[in-house]
This record gives sequence, structure tokens and C-alpha cells, in this order.
Amino acid sequence: MENHPQPEEVEYEGLETQSLGVNMLAGALAGISEHAVMFPVDSIKTRMQVFTAASGASTYTGVVNAFSRISSTEGLRTLWRGVASVIMGAGPAHAVHFGMYEFVKDLAGGNKQGHHFFATSIAGAAATTANDALMNPFDVIKQRMQMRGSTYTSVFNCARTVYRAEGLSAFYVSYPTTLLMTIPFTAVQFTTYEYFKKVLNPQNTYSPVTHALAGGIAGGLAAASTTPLDVAKTLLQTRGTSADPQIRNARGMIDAFKIIWAKDGLRGFSRGLTPRVLTHMPSNALCWLSYEFFKVAIGERSSWAAL
Repeated sequence: MENHPQPEEVEYEGLETQSLGVNMLAGALAGISEHAVMFPVDSIKTRMQVFTAASGASTYTGVVNAFSRISSTEGLRTLWRGVASVIMGAGPAHAVHFGMYEFVKDLAGGNKQGHHFFATSIAGAAATTANDALMNPFDVIKQRMQMRGSTYTSVFNCARTVYRAEGLSAFYVSYPTTLLMTIPFTAVQFTTYEYFKKVLNPQNTYSPVTHALAGGIAGGLAAASTTPLDVAKTLLQTRGTSADPQIRNARGMIDAFKIIWAKDGLRGFSRGLTPRVLTHMPSNALCWLSYEFFKVAIGERSSWAAL
């Protein structure tokens, strides 16, 4: 009988410098998993952040209240409205995100022994800049469809309607604010993740529990620290649906901050904090868990194909 060559066991440590294609595919699959699973909580966050009355009073008093009122008056399916936009955008955007992150991290020496906060922060910032350039229009569409009373029938219907009424700028009016939010968010997220991953798993073996725990901690800290900017981003992305002329004419982050302060004071900047953290902790845990899993799975598949 012929002896067929057996594929060598793939060591997890050897996946740290995987090919760009593997990192991008793993990132795409992780991004879709992350956003789709936690979408209903994200819908509640958007509803809680939107300024719907001239007084600035919030429509909902909390996550439970929002869930109860939306599900009883509009149906549970409403909480999934706009998910198609996220799925369409998250795949390519996260592919670029993780591909850029791994490329820059390796270039900056982040894969060497020890903790490299500067390298992971720079890599995270570069990753989010590229990611948001692709994802911002899809995020605008998502939030327009999540709004109470939304009449959009599909992603394409929403995109076409917004473009005709407000022009191309409507899809990028929040981009500077998004960058100012997601660059520190991603820097905190990646740096915290890499730190806890090495502390909890110094052997650097494939450990789903470690990846999920480190990812959850990183997501919660990053989400909480950037909530004020997220409130401003939501105001800008949903301005076209507001009856308030001041909100409709907001042109950027400074205008958004002034409106939030005038309508709700300091409290306004923490709108949606709880659902935002509740979204990002499990979704970030799932994202990193999926990413590390797909890196291993795709890497092992590649090793078989090479034989």
C-alpha cells in the first residue's frame, strides 16, 4: 500500500503571521457573525440615542422599557429592520479591517515577544480608518431603517431615497465623527484584547475561552469610553428624519455636541450607554472568537491544500 503524506499539525503560534487573504476572510466572517447576532440590541441603542422631541426627552427609560414597548407596539421583527445593510457592509469592511490590522501590526513589530501597545494601537487606528470608509454609508442606511416609523422597504430603497433627498454627503456627514470615535475605540479594543490575551494565555495556544473573555472585556471598555461620540454620530446620521430644523442643519461633530448639550445637558452624552456596552461586550467576544477560529480553520484547510 502507498503511504499518503499526512498534513502536519498546524500550530496556533504559526498563525500569527498568516497570509493577508486568510486574515481578510476570517475578518469578514467574524464581522458578519458579530453584527447579525447583536443587531436587536443595537436597534434599541439607536432608538434611545435619537432626539425625537424639541424638549430633548428620551422616548425610552431603559433597555427593558425600550424592548417591551417596541415589541408590543411594532412587533419583534422591527428590531431586525436594517440588518441586511449591516450584513452587506460588514463582510467587506471587516475583511479590510482585520487584513489591515494584521499587516500593520506585523510591520510595526507587534508580533514580537512581549506587549507592544504602540504597535497594536497604530494597527488598530489604521484598520478602523479603512473599515469606516467602507462601512459608513451602510451604517447610515442601517440607522435610518432602525428609526421608529421608518417606511423604507429595503436597503436599496433607503439608499436611493436618502441620496435623492440629501445627496451623497448624507452618507459621509458623520465620517469625521465616526473616525474620531472609532480610532480611540479600536485602539483601546485591540490593545486591551492583545494585553488580556497574553496575560490569560501566555502560552499563546488556541483558547476559545481566552479569546472570548479578552474580547468581551476589550469591547466593553472601548464602548463605554466612546459613547459621547457615538451619540453625536447617531444624531448626524439620522438628522434627515428629524422635524427639528437645528438637528436637520447640523453639519458636523461640533454642531452635534452643541445640540446634545442644549437639549439634554451632560446626561445627553451618555444616551444608549447601557445597550451600547451590552452590544459590544458579547459581540466583541463573538467577533474575536470567530476571527481566531476562522484563522485556525482556514489555516488548517490551506495546509491540506498545499500537500
